[in-house]
Amino acid sequence: MKIRNIDFGYRPVAFAPMEDVSDPSFRRICKEQGADLMYTEFVSADGLIREASKTVKKLDIADSERPVGIQIYGKDPESMVAAAQMVEQAKPDLIDINFGCPVKKIAGKGAGAGLLQNIPLMVEITRRVVDAVNLPVTVKTRLGWDDTDKPIVDIAERLQDVGIEAITIHGRTRSQMYKGEADWSLIGEVKNNPRMHIPVIGNGDIDSPQKAVQMFDRYGVDAVMIGRATIGNPWIFSQTKHYIATGELLPQPSVVERVELIKRHLQYSLDWKGDVVGVFEMRTHLSNYFKGLPNFKETRARLVTEKDPKVILQILDDIAERWG
Repeated sequence: MKIRNIDFGYRPVAFAPMEDVSDPSFRRICKEQGADLMYTEFVSADGLIREASKTVKKLDIADSERPVGIQIYGKDPESMVAAAQMVEQAKPDLIDINFGCPVKKIAGKGAGAGLLQNIPLMVEITRRVVDAVNLPVTVKTRLGWDDTDKPIVDIAERLQDVGIEAITIHGRTRSQMYKGEADWSLIGEVKNNPRMHIPVIGNGDIDSPQKAVQMFDRYGVDAVMIGRATIGNPWIFSQTKHYIATGELLPQPSVVERVELIKRHLQYSLDWKGDVVGVFEMRTHLSNYFKGLPNFKETRARLVTEKDPKVILQILDDIAERWG
């Protein structure tokens, strides 16, 4: 797959943008595990224009994680153009527009997936952003607002016509949120539409290497994107890449291997956010890295409540010794 002059190779596997998950520390881990493309957490256009410190910090990217895209969201064309121009100064490899976030505080205010209820405005925002920047612009969206209307085939054509260079489609409607099963048949319809000539990236329910290859084979997508299945399981990238290349499944990492990876992840988080926030925002990951270990409830509780990084490292060493 290629987006302009960026070659992602054969059957690339992308890391989905997720608020409070795809921060620089976890992106670095996922890159180490083989992710071919990743995006920042989504960035509010309005927050960026106001220069809100937390929003501006989301523009931090490192050369080691390239190719990387910065994803923006908003509902006002002027704000989106101004934000895209600010994002361009951060020098990502591409700019992605979020037309897929289903959460009420975003979609309910007419941004993210909320724009699936106003497709002419979605197209206008996209056209304006494409015209305002020199970087490749991509879009991430959903099938439609609800089960009564899934216009994704038409949406994809119209967004392509105003200049996007790739589209990622989550195989659910906004009303589904993250429930039920993702419908990849409509993603396949977009990919196999003879009018489409840009890469189509499929997203939704990919939680194993086998599922990724199945979606490549069945629907012909140019890339797959993995989101929630990466939490506590970033090695899904190395496992999937290996399976694509060889057809062989790698074993799950040992407890000792997991502990070493978590230590790196924790250190990256501390380096970027400081001890207090760095520990606090690691808790989602710490609670998921050791799924399936027997008699682990008490130790997990200690991991996700401890505030001192040195004590967390000791707990991790204890885990390696006891369960390794």
